Amino acid sequence: MKKIDRRSFIQSSVAGVAGLTFLGAGLPVYEAPVLSKSAVIDQVKLGKTGLKVSRVAFGTGTNGGNQSSNFTRMGKENFIKIARHAWEKGIHFFDTADSYGSHTFAREVLKELPREKVTLLSKMWTTDTRWQKAGNVPETLDRFRMETGSEYFDIVLMHCMLNGNWKEEKKAFMEGLSKAKQQGIIKAVGVSCHNWDAMKLAVEDPWVDVILARINPFGVHMDGTPEEVSGLLATAAKNGKGVIGMKIFGNGDKVKEEEREESIRYAMTNKNIHCVTLGMETTDQIDDAVERIMRHVKS
Repeated sequence: MKKIDRRSFIQSSVAGVAGLTFLGAGLPVYEAPVLSKSAVIDQVKLGKTGLKVSRVAFGTGTNGGNQSSNFTRMGKENFIKIARHAWEKGIHFFDTADSYGSHTFAREVLKELPREKVTLLSKMWTTDTRWQKAGNVPETLDRFRMETGSEYFDIVLMHCMLNGNWKEEKKAFMEGLSKAKQQGIIKAVGVSCHNWDAMKLAVEDPWVDVILARINPFGVHMDGTPEEVSGLLATAAKNGKGVIGMKIFGNGDKVKEEEREESIRYAMTNKNIHCVTLGMETTDQIDDAVERIMRHVKS
C-alpha cells in the first residue's frame, strides 16, 4: 500500500463503511445513533509501564479464534477503512492477537501511520490445542514482527490465562518475553485473564506489567462480580500494573442503547481501569463509543 498524505487519509477515513453490521457472536444488529461527530479520544498513562495510550483500543478479536475474527472475515479493505476512521477519532491503540489472525490486517494500516504514535498490542498463545500450537518465544515474535511489519511491540501478553498456576506452567514463555523486553523487542509484558485465580496471581506478580481483565457492570462473562473484580483491579493499579478492561459490553450480550450507556459509564468512572478495548465494526459504532466515552470522561 502506498503512503498517503494527511488530507487524503482524512477524506478516506470519513467515508467509513456504514454498510457493515455488528457481526460478533451473539451480537444483535443495531443502528448506533450518531450523537456527536466532534468527540476525539484522549490519551492516558497505562499504570507505571511508561506507556501513554488511547483511552480506548481498537479491538480486532470479536468472535475470534483459530486465526480469524469478524475483522478478518470482513476483508482487508473494509478493515482498513474502519481502522482509518478510528485513527482520526484518536484511537491510536491497536489490540491484535495471533489467534485473531489480525496481524497482517494491522500491517496494512501501520504502513500509513507514524509507528512511534501507535500503540501495538499482541497476544501470544501458550498452550497446545487442536486449533493452535504454542511455539517458542523468539521464533513466534519473529513471525509476529514479519506479519505486522513492525520491529517492536509496545505490549505482548500471554493469551487467556485459565488458572492460578500459570506462573509455573508458563515459565519458559515468561523468560523468553523478559529477554525480548531487555532486547527492546517488547516494551511491556503481561497476561490476559479468563479466570479469577489467574487474575489474582497477575495482580501481585512483579513480572506482569499489563493485565487485560473482563469487567462490566452486569457481571456477564466475568471472573467474579463487578465489585470483586473491581476490588482486585484496585490492587493491580496500586501495584503499578496497567489495567485494560475487556468484555465491556458483556461479550456482546449487552448492546442495547441503555446497556451500552451503562457499560461505558461504569468503565469510564471506574478508577481501577486505565483504558478499555472495544470491537467496533462500523464507523457509526466508533462514533457512538467515542462520544459516550468522552462525555463521561469530561463529566
